[in-house]
Amino acid sequence: MAFGKKTGNKIFTEINITPLTDIFLVLLIIMMVIAPSFQTMDNAVQVPEINSGVAIEQHNATVSITKEGLMFINGKQIQPETLTDELIALKPTLENPDVVVKADETVKSSEILKVMNAAQDAEFKKLVVAGEPLSKKEQESLENNNNEDRVDEGA
Repeated sequence: MAFGKKTGNKIFTEINITPLTDIFLVLLIIMMVIAPSFQTMDNAVQVPEINSGVAIEQHNATVSITKEGLMFINGKQIQPETLTDELIALKPTLENPDVVVKADETVKSSEILKVMNAAQDAEFKKLVVAGEPLSKKEQESLENNNNEDRVDEGA
C-alpha cells in the first residue's frame, strides 16, 4: 500500500454517528438515574419573604390564628372544633365566598391544614393564605375585642 498513488477509491466523507449515538444514550441513562434525586434537594431551599402582592378584600371569611392557637372568624373567637359549622353558617352572608387564612408565623402548618379541610367541607371554592403573619397588634386587638364581648355577654 503506497501513500502517494491514487487507487481510484473515493474518499469517505460521511460522519459515523454510531459512537455519537452511544454517547448520547449513555448520557440519557445517567440523567434518568440522577434526575429523581434532584427532587429531594428542596429541603435546603429557603422560600423568600413576600414583598408585594394583591390586597385581600374585606368581604371574605377571614380565619385568624394567633400564636397561642386561638381561632377567630372575622374577629369573633370560635372553638377549632366548630370551624366547619361556623363557615357553613357564614357562607350565605358573604359577598365573595372565599376564605382567607391569616396566621402568626409560629403557627404549625397542621393548624392551617385544618382550616383548609374545614373550608373544603363547607364547600368554599377559593382559599387564600395571607403572606404576612398576623401582627402582634392584630392579635392583641382580636383578644381585647373578644374579652370585651365575653364581659358584655356575662352582664
